[in-house]
Amino acid sequence: MAKSARFYGTGRRKKSIARVYLMPGKGEITINKRPIDEYFGLETLKVIVRQPMAATDTVDKYDVLVNVHGGGYTGQAGAIRHGISRALLQVDADYRPVLKKAGFLTRDPRMKERKKYGLKAARRAPQFSKR
Repeated sequence: MAKSARFYGTGRRKKSIARVYLMPGKGEITINKRPIDEYFGLETLKVIVRQPMAATDTVDKYDVLVNVHGGGYTGQAGAIRHGISRALLQVDADYRPVLKKAGFLTRDPRMKERKKYGLKAARRAPQFSKR
């Protein structure tokens, strides 16, 4: 481990940006000053957030403090997962092959497509009527 007791990682997905801090602790995850169980209602989102720590067997070793904004709950969960993965690399570079193989270090490039003129949305055309 490094000299510092606080490790930082930035995670992004869609419009969400998460600033993640890892500190040695018991495995508590705090998102925007609220516990994870209170912040995320769906169990699948909680699982997504915990995936990098489960892959590296560090679930009970670090407390996670997260500031996240923008986007929806799913995007925020993905951003937090990305941030935790990057912070774990600062803790120990040996985690890189495990996290890379699982795909947690790759920034998901999928974004909302822009609306085009002549259409009602990105690809939604106006309703067609023969008469």
